[in-house]
Amino acid sequence: MPAGLVVLVGPPASGKTSFVRALIESGQIDAEAVVSSDGIRAELYGTSPAQAESDAADARIFEERDRRIVARLATGRGAVAESTNVTPRARERLIAIAGRFDAPVTMLRFDPGVTDLLRQYTERGRTDLTAADVHAYAAAMARDATADRLRSEGATAVHDVPGRRQATTPAEAAAYFSFV
Repeated sequence: MPAGLVVLVGPPASGKTSFVRALIESGQIDAEAVVSSDGIRAELYGTSPAQAESDAADARIFEERDRRIVARLATGRGAVAESTNVTPRARERLIAIAGRFDAPVTMLRFDPGVTDLLRQYTERGRTDLTAADVHAYAAAMARDATADRLRSEGATAVHDVPGRRQATTPAEAAAYFSFV
């Protein structure tokens, strides 16, 4: 596991979860290092979308995410923040947490482009988002999550993770990174 905090940045259906699974399966990271907002949402609310889709629910989910990241960083263990993180506000919270522990922040960008993003969204049969939501996330990524922007916000390192557009599977993409 890398030192510090690894922040995944990308719209829903951009390949973040598949990439993390590939890292775990290859033994590069432990599953416990991954702090997933979707995973926390499922733990807290199960399959009850009505409860899980409110401002209060989001606040509770992200407070728990932050608590788990703090617990890992406070003991010198690294963490992987798996949520969209496409807005500066979302990343600001994470960068501030890492700063409390002088932990480096590595940001991994998942930017498949709108065409591939819509294809992946459709293939996964997601019902929690609309195509308009996917377009909005893609626009936020293009506007607010460029590599230069992420570096200016305090990222120690920024890397683009290859995906479908580069004809790269999640396992192949995971092999490009070394976390052990």
